[in-house]
Amino acid sequence: MAEVKNITTPLTDEVIETLHCGDMINISGVIYTGRDAAHKIMTEKLDAGEELPVDFHGQIIYYAGPTPAKPGHVIGSCGPTTSGRMDAYTPQMIEEAGLKGMVGKGPRSAEVIESMVKNKVVYFASIGGAAAVIAASVKECDVVAYDDLGPEAVRRLVVEDYPCIVAIDAQGNNIYENGPAEFKIED
Repeated sequence: MAEVKNITTPLTDEVIETLHCGDMINISGVIYTGRDAAHKIMTEKLDAGEELPVDFHGQIIYYAGPTPAKPGHVIGSCGPTTSGRMDAYTPQMIEEAGLKGMVGKGPRSAEVIESMVKNKVVYFASIGGAAAVIAASVKECDVVAYDDLGPEAVRRLVVEDYPCIVAIDAQGNNIYENGPAEFKIED
Protein backbone atom coordinates (compact mmCIF):
# COMPACT_ATOMS: atom_id res chain seq x y z
CA MET A 1 0.00 0.00 0.00
CA ALA A 2 1.27 3.47 -0.89
CA GLU A 3 2.32 5.88 1.82
CA VAL A 4 -0.20 8.52 2.88
CA LYS A 5 1.29 11.95 3.56
CA ASN A 6 -0.19 13.96 6.42
CA ILE A 7 -0.27 17.73 5.98
CA THR A 8 -1.62 20.54 8.12
CA THR A 9 -3.00 23.90 7.04
CA PRO A 10 -2.10 26.63 6.37
CA LEU A 11 0.13 25.46 3.53
CA THR A 12 3.65 26.75 3.01
CA ASP A 13 5.75 26.67 -0.14
CA GLU A 14 8.06 24.18 1.59
CA VAL A 15 5.20 21.73 2.21
CA ILE A 16 3.77 22.22 -1.27
CA GLU A 17 7.15 21.40 -2.84
CA THR A 18 7.05 17.95 -1.15
CA LEU A 19 3.69 17.07 -2.72
CA HIS A 20 3.74 15.23 -6.03
CA CYS A 21 1.11 14.23 -8.54
CA GLY A 22 -0.55 10.99 -7.40
CA ASP A 23 0.42 11.32 -3.72
CA MET A 24 -2.29 10.25 -1.28
CA ILE A 25 -2.83 12.95 1.33
CA ASN A 26 -4.63 13.43 4.63
CA ILE A 27 -5.32 17.10 5.38
CA SER A 28 -5.84 18.33 8.93
CA GLY A 29 -6.57 21.89 10.03
CA VAL A 30 -8.78 24.60 8.57
CA ILE A 31 -10.09 24.53 5.01
CA TYR A 32 -12.81 26.69 3.47
CA THR A 33 -15.68 25.77 1.18
CA GLY A 34 -16.76 27.89 -1.75
CA ARG A 35 -18.35 27.36 -5.13
CA ASP A 36 -18.92 29.49 -8.21
CA ALA A 37 -21.44 31.95 -6.70
CA ALA A 38 -19.07 32.78 -3.83
CA HIS A 39 -16.07 32.95 -6.17
CA LYS A 40 -17.90 35.42 -8.41
CA ILE A 41 -18.62 37.70 -5.44
CA MET A 42 -15.06 37.41 -4.11
CA THR A 43 -13.40 38.24 -7.43
CA GLU A 44 -15.75 41.22 -7.84
CA LYS A 45 -14.59 42.41 -4.40
CA LEU A 46 -10.95 41.97 -5.45
CA ASP A 47 -11.65 43.94 -8.65
CA ALA A 48 -13.15 46.74 -6.52
CA GLY A 49 -10.12 46.76 -4.17
CA GLU A 50 -12.21 45.48 -1.26
CA GLU A 51 -11.12 42.98 1.36
CA LEU A 52 -12.39 39.43 1.26
CA PRO A 53 -14.31 37.99 4.22
CA VAL A 54 -11.52 35.43 4.73
CA ASP A 55 -7.74 35.76 4.53
CA PHE A 56 -6.96 33.06 1.98
CA HIS A 57 -3.17 33.38 2.21
CA GLY A 58 -1.80 29.86 2.61
CA GLN A 59 -5.29 28.38 2.70
CA ILE A 60 -7.14 25.61 0.88
CA ILE A 61 -10.59 26.05 -0.62
CA TYR A 62 -12.82 23.02 -1.08
CA TYR A 63 -15.25 23.24 -3.97
CA ALA A 64 -18.30 21.90 -2.17
CA GLY A 65 -21.82 22.90 -1.18
CA PRO A 66 -22.55 20.88 1.95
CA THR A 67 -26.08 19.81 2.80
CA PRO A 68 -27.55 20.73 6.19
CA ALA A 69 -26.33 18.69 9.13
CA LYS A 70 -28.59 16.05 10.60
CA PRO A 71 -29.10 16.18 14.38
CA GLY A 72 -25.93 15.16 16.18
CA HIS A 73 -23.69 15.79 13.15
CA VAL A 74 -21.36 18.68 12.34
CA ILE A 75 -22.14 18.79 8.63
CA GLY A 76 -24.32 17.03 6.08
CA SER A 77 -23.10 15.36 2.96
CA CYS A 78 -20.20 17.35 1.47
CA GLY A 79 -18.88 15.84 -1.71
CA PRO A 80 -16.78 17.79 -4.20
CA THR A 81 -18.20 19.72 -7.13
CA THR A 82 -16.63 20.03 -10.57
CA SER A 83 -13.62 22.31 -10.23
CA GLY A 84 -13.76 23.62 -13.79
CA ARG A 85 -16.74 25.75 -12.72
CA MET A 86 -14.28 27.91 -10.73
CA ASP A 87 -11.58 28.14 -13.44
CA ALA A 88 -12.60 31.66 -14.54
CA TYR A 89 -12.00 32.92 -10.98
CA THR A 90 -9.11 30.75 -9.82
CA PRO A 91 -6.04 32.60 -11.19
CA GLN A 92 -7.23 35.79 -9.47
CA MET A 93 -7.89 33.94 -6.21
CA ILE A 94 -4.37 32.51 -6.38
CA GLU A 95 -2.55 35.67 -7.43
CA GLU A 96 -4.46 38.30 -5.46
CA ALA A 97 -6.01 36.42 -2.53
CA GLY A 98 -3.03 34.13 -1.83
CA LEU A 99 -4.86 30.80 -2.17
CA LYS A 100 -2.37 27.88 -1.94
CA GLY A 101 -4.57 24.82 -2.40
CA MET A 102 -7.83 23.69 -3.92
CA VAL A 103 -9.87 20.51 -3.50
CA GLY A 104 -12.43 19.37 -6.02
CA LYS A 105 -12.99 16.92 -8.83
CA GLY A 106 -12.07 16.96 -12.48
CA PRO A 107 -9.39 18.60 -14.62
CA ARG A 108 -8.36 22.28 -14.57
CA SER A 109 -7.76 24.74 -17.42
CA ALA A 110 -4.32 25.61 -18.80
CA GLU A 111 -4.65 29.10 -17.29
CA VAL A 112 -5.26 27.69 -13.81
CA ILE A 113 -2.32 25.30 -14.08
CA GLU A 114 -0.04 28.10 -15.31
CA SER A 115 -1.02 30.23 -12.28
CA MET A 116 -0.49 27.25 -9.96
CA VAL A 117 3.04 26.66 -11.23
CA LYS A 118 3.91 30.37 -11.11
CA ASN A 119 2.65 30.69 -7.50
CA LYS A 120 3.45 27.23 -6.02
CA VAL A 121 -0.12 26.01 -5.59
CA VAL A 122 -1.47 22.45 -5.39
CA TYR A 123 -4.78 20.97 -6.54
CA PHE A 124 -6.19 17.96 -4.72
CA ALA A 125 -8.80 15.59 -6.11
CA SER A 126 -11.43 14.47 -3.67
CA ILE A 127 -13.45 11.31 -3.85
CA GLY A 128 -16.65 11.87 -5.79
CA GLY A 129 -19.56 9.75 -4.55
CA ALA A 130 -18.12 9.43 -1.05
CA ALA A 131 -19.67 12.56 0.46
CA ALA A 132 -20.73 10.85 3.70
CA VAL A 133 -17.22 9.43 4.21
CA ILE A 134 -15.70 12.85 3.61
CA ALA A 135 -18.15 14.45 6.07
CA ALA A 136 -16.79 12.18 8.81
CA SER A 137 -13.44 14.02 8.65
CA VAL A 138 -15.14 17.39 9.36
CA LYS A 139 -14.96 18.23 13.08
CA GLU A 140 -16.30 21.83 12.96
CA CYS A 141 -18.32 23.80 10.41
CA ASP A 142 -19.22 27.49 10.51
CA VAL A 143 -20.58 29.81 7.82
CA VAL A 144 -18.13 32.73 7.56
CA ALA A 145 -19.50 34.60 4.52
CA TYR A 146 -22.44 34.87 2.15
CA ASP A 147 -24.95 32.96 4.27
CA ASP A 148 -27.63 34.02 1.77
CA LEU A 149 -26.05 31.65 -0.77
CA GLY A 150 -27.23 28.64 1.23
CA PRO A 151 -25.10 25.58 0.42
CA GLU A 152 -22.75 27.80 -1.63
CA ALA A 153 -21.90 30.04 1.34
CA VAL A 154 -18.25 30.16 2.39
CA ARG A 155 -17.75 27.84 5.34
CA ARG A 156 -14.79 27.36 7.66
CA LEU A 157 -14.24 23.66 8.23
CA VAL A 158 -11.90 22.11 10.75
CA VAL A 159 -10.91 18.75 9.29
CA GLU A 160 -8.95 15.79 10.57
CA ASP A 161 -7.39 13.36 8.12
CA TYR A 162 -9.43 14.59 5.17
CA PRO A 163 -8.52 12.09 2.37
CA CYS A 164 -7.55 13.26 -1.12
CA ILE A 165 -4.98 12.81 -3.89
CA VAL A 166 -2.59 15.35 -5.41
CA ALA A 167 -4.13 15.76 -8.85
CA ILE A 168 -1.93 18.62 -10.07
CA ASP A 169 1.26 19.53 -8.26
CA ALA A 170 3.12 22.84 -8.14
CA GLN A 171 5.34 21.73 -11.04
CA GLY A 172 2.29 21.25 -13.26
CA ASN A 173 2.32 17.44 -13.25
CA ASN A 174 -1.27 16.50 -13.95
CA ILE A 175 -2.92 13.20 -13.04
CA TYR A 176 -5.63 13.85 -15.64
CA GLU A 177 -2.95 13.75 -18.34
CA ASN A 178 -0.32 11.44 -16.81
CA GLY A 179 -2.74 8.85 -15.40
CA PRO A 180 -4.43 7.81 -18.66
CA ALA A 181 -1.06 7.70 -20.46
CA GLU A 182 0.42 5.51 -17.72
CA PHE A 183 -2.37 2.96 -17.89
CA LYS A 184 -3.04 2.98 -21.63
CA ILE A 185 -3.22 -0.47 -23.15
CA GLU A 186 -1.42 -0.79 -26.46
CA ASP A 187 -3.25 -2.54 -29.31
